[in-house]
Amino acid sequence: MPPRGVKKGTKRARQYEHVKRSQRSQGRSEGRAKEIAARTVQKERARSGESRQRSRTSTRDISSGRRGGQRSGRSGPRGRTREQLYNDAKRLNIRGRSNMNKRQLQAAVNRKRGS
Repeated sequence: MPPRGVKKGTKRARQYEHVKRSQRSQGRSEGRAKEIAARTVQKERARSGESRQRSRTSTRDISSGRRGGQRSGRSGPRGRTREQLYNDAKRLNIRGRSNMNKRQLQAAVNRKRGS
């Protein structure tokens, strides 16, 4: 069942079913597949201005289709993007943030939040 606000037969409903099928074929449980599909559709709706509310990361982050699961359970670097970490560091007033790489930004943000 697609997220609220998505009518049957629309592009978003088809997208929801496609993502759900894809997740199931990758071995995810039914519940997890539904959750991932709903989140993907909601994010795409927010990006295209179809939803009432949207978060800044939904509209400014790269699209889920282009990202291709970079941050979803595969080996290699994942988690928040360097840009997202940099913005957190800026908000937390961390000095030297512009010269830091992703790993250093993550450590600095974690230290600042921990204290």
